[in-house]
Amino acid sequence: MTTESVEIAAPAETVWSLVSDLTRMPEWSPETIKVAWTRGSSGPVAGATFKGTNRANVRRWSTSCRIIVADPPQELAWEVYAPGKVKVAEWRYRIETLDERSCRVTELAVDHRPGWFKLATNVITGITDREAHNAKGMRETLARIKAAAEDN
Repeated sequence: MTTESVEIAAPAETVWSLVSDLTRMPEWSPETIKVAWTRGSSGPVAGATFKGTNRANVRRWSTSCRIIVADPPQELAWEVYAPGKVKVAEWRYRIETLDERSCRVTELAVDHRPGWFKLATNVITGITDREAHNAKGMRETLARIKAAAEDN
């Protein structure tokens, strides 16, 4: 599991509104280039689905995702599936209220790729150290969310 946290000088509700609008994820994440709701889904509720399109350098790939937790303004989580319905990851945002004007946001990623699949995805994505890559991306993502929330 990879985890990064940041304290943000904004209410949890403000941060939730940014994090839960997954179509804005390309603004925050250095890896995500597009998020689109699928199968009639239109927002972050348990069971909703979306497609995520990502990139690392010149390589691009897409995944199917399903919201597993939507508990405003405290937690949002989704499972990530590669083609063939192979579960590859779980991503989670936890928002902890510190006081009425600040919160702590923790981003977590759990790698669920089966061993045999790790080799294939290392080639597809060009990322051989997924944990280090995710940690770096999380720090960038959280810094961008912090900046946006504190500018509100």
